[in-house]
Amino acid sequence: MAAAPHLILQPPEHPEQPLENPRQQQEHPEQLPDPEQQRKQQRDHLGQPLEHQEHLEESPEQRRAADIIHLLSLYRPLIDAFVIDFFTERLWAQLPLAWQPALDSATPQQLAGLLGDRGGPGAAWPLSLLAFAAAARALAFPRDRPWGTPRQSPRLHPLLRRHIKLKKQHEIQRLGKLLRRLSQSTGCQRVVDVGAGQGHLSRFLSFGLGLSVTAVESDSRLAGVAKCFDWELLRELRKTGASGNGGHPRRRPNHPVRPLTPRAPRHVPGRLDPAAPWGEFLLPPDPPGPDPAAQNPLGGPGGSEDGGPVLVTGLHACGDLSPALLRHFARSPAVAAVASVGCCYMKVSTAPQPPGCPPPGYPLSATVAALPGHQLSYRAREAACHAREEYEGRLRSGGARLCTHCYRAALESLIQAADPAKRHLGLQAGRNAHALGFHQYARLGLRLAGLDPSGVPLDSGAVEAMLEQQHKVLAFCTLKQLLAPVVETLVLLDRLLYLRERGFHCALVPLFNPLFSPRNLVLVAARTPLAAVLAEDSEDGDSSEDEDPGG
Repeated sequence: MAAAPHLILQPPEHPEQPLENPRQQQEHPEQLPDPEQQRKQQRDHLGQPLEHQEHLEESPEQRRAADIIHLLSLYRPLIDAFVIDFFTERLWAQLPLAWQPALDSATPQQLAGLLGDRGGPGAAWPLSLLAFAAAARALAFPRDRPWGTPRQSPRLHPLLRRHIKLKKQHEIQRLGKLLRRLSQSTGCQRVVDVGAGQGHLSRFLSFGLGLSVTAVESDSRLAGVAKCFDWELLRELRKTGASGNGGHPRRRPNHPVRPLTPRAPRHVPGRLDPAAPWGEFLLPPDPPGPDPAAQNPLGGPGGSEDGGPVLVTGLHACGDLSPALLRHFARSPAVAAVASVGCCYMKVSTAPQPPGCPPPGYPLSATVAALPGHQLSYRAREAACHAREEYEGRLRSGGARLCTHCYRAALESLIQAADPAKRHLGLQAGRNAHALGFHQYARLGLRLAGLDPSGVPLDSGAVEAMLEQQHKVLAFCTLKQLLAPVVETLVLLDRLLYLRERGFHCALVPLFNPLFSPRNLVLVAARTPLAAVLAEDSEDGDSSEDEDPGG
């Protein structure tokens, strides 16, 4: 089974060559990269533990960051556009003229082939468009590995599956196994789970893996729900014994379930202050909870309550919370390692802050901050949160859901024509909006915008002309989806370089199935080498959910 790719931040034995200027590739089509060969080379060198090589030259990661910024600078209008402005800002006309005829005639299945480079019906793409797509795929971090089909694991204890959807089961199993290996590698038995929400990961780590866990959550209501779930599980354990299997169907003998440990996590309502030293890192929750202020689990000598080593983790830590975790790890000697999964990049702060305020969440590293054009707009960071694999699957399967972007762009045109002040409203027409005809959809959207549908002409020729351009909207969305992983790569690469500049061992691991969990890249950093931790992750192979995460 092929090993999963890891980005370990040391120069590879055979450094990558800098990506050629896409314009040069257009002029010399024989130099177009072969995508499959590029991915193979990328996986080969990213999976090598190269921890003893000297940093005498510019690293591949630094070159990758510069190449990404150069690519984004060439296509800034594309990545900075909102799809809902397709008609109001005439976005189709802003595409390169050489691309428009091929994209105009492309089927959804052909667009899926362009997006995923996984084959499909042939299309006569211009060489410059192929070069753009190849460059975007080459510069994005590898997100794929030989995944199995996510499903309920017979080895995840039934009591730990309560209240948890399949997506979250998949995530807590995979991240829990990684944290267990970090615990074994560093000798740490204590974990601080920041942004714990309803405590699903914390419960798995404590009850399922026997670790000592402190769960920090800024919303006191969610912390209260987490405590209720803990009490419910403890009551069940008292009824059924330590195994917790009483009353459940007999488990298959080839899928034994590890008994649970009656050890609940400790819940601490509070927010992290990224500008404060570790002893003052915890702020009161928002909204305030009924409980008295808890002792700061990250306070004390060196960054923990008693100065002993701790692991810090954040599963989909939103916005600036992920950078705050990395900063705390970098300056707190007691934090032995961190495993961070980011999300909501559009909420990351980017503007320079006045003295005394927390520094921005992007850029973190001096390397990226020194590169001209490194700035990322809100629209670009929002695009980085898109689920590329899900959109590719939607294109391949076709169906009514493909109309939603065109519907919303046409509605935006109608809203701005009726009242320009109502631009870019956050309208939610419901999950089944694609099942509506456009007139019904538009009337619903206009009411949500505070407009009278009777005063808006829905049967005009202009509306019909917009709806006939659905294929163009799909093509435009596809191009943005090609760049979305590149923007995410730059954000995560900046975080990796920030840690590297401070001498830490760090890696980026595609830990989750991207079809199930689009933000699937986990940043792992430690004060000791990570090779053993990452080698065991590679041995997980297809990451079958039948594996015992606690055995």
